[in-house]
Amino acid sequence: MKHLLLASLILLGCTETEPGDPITIKVHSGMHFDELLDTLVAKNIVEHPQLIHLYARVTGKDRKIQAGEYALRQRNHWKETLRVLTEGVVTTFNLTIPEGLTLKEISEEISENIELSTDEIYAYISSTSLDETWSLPGPGLEGYLFPDTYQFPTEVALDIILKVMIRQYKSMWTPGRLSRLHELNMSQRELMTLASIIQAEAQIAEEMPKISSVYHNRLRLGYLLQADPTVIYALGSRRPRLLFAAIDSVADNPYNTYTQPGLPPGPIAAAGVQAIDAALYPSEDTYLYFVAQPGGHHIFSKTLQEHNRAIAEIRSKASNHP
Repeated sequence: MKHLLLASLILLGCTETEPGDPITIKVHSGMHFDELLDTLVAKNIVEHPQLIHLYARVTGKDRKIQAGEYALRQRNHWKETLRVLTEGVVTTFNLTIPEGLTLKEISEEISENIELSTDEIYAYISSTSLDETWSLPGPGLEGYLFPDTYQFPTEVALDIILKVMIRQYKSMWTPGRLSRLHELNMSQRELMTLASIIQAEAQIAEEMPKISSVYHNRLRLGYLLQADPTVIYALGSRRPRLLFAAIDSVADNPYNTYTQPGLPPGPIAAAGVQAIDAALYPSEDTYLYFVAQPGGHHIFSKTLQEHNRAIAEIRSKASNHP
């Protein structure tokens, strides 16, 4: 019987044609092999179902099919099709989370790849108790879904996405970074909050350590941070320009660093490795102020007088070049 089976399968392999277009097939958990085989035949993915069924049963592969979504080619070699199904080579997608995104923006990125809306995802991941669920510094998940490029199966659950991103965040805390955190006498929450502000302020990565030094210096001296991104976060929307009226409208908000001392309660966005390292290792400059120039660079100043001159210089150049 085995020799007859082998001969039949060899013959079957010799008569197959060139593979055709990929077809999406969903294998559900607990799906019977016969049902799957019927689908493969109907989609013109395999021929001679009796022989394939016999081979799968004799080899035990009919009990090793893994659930998931697959892209299987029409008229593909039957052995390759079985290999893909038994090894679980499911279709995947890349999820890229850039640095500096808020939870709302991360929800938008995730919703493009899974069958949940942005609002549904945000309603879930913005829960203020999830920091306890995932053993994070908090508050909530803001700033702890690590920015990176991830690869997930097409039918991945939201909790799996969160698990992988949070695991990436935790793995970032190497012994060296934890040691440096202890030297600074800062908590992870404080460090990630500062890193998120640096991430939002810096358009040029090379300036991050210098921006970090400004905030470290202001914290040490008890100055208000006066960081525009924290006020924008308090306002709940991205604004290209921050006016005094907008600052005053959220004067009592704990994230308004123009009115509230020290660091805000938590991160305002997802900081990347460069911003985190800048927060851990600020430059040794004694600057206390900076102002953005067109093009992304900043002018750094040690005194308020120098800072006001820098602002006036930038405004003068802007008015002369409409």
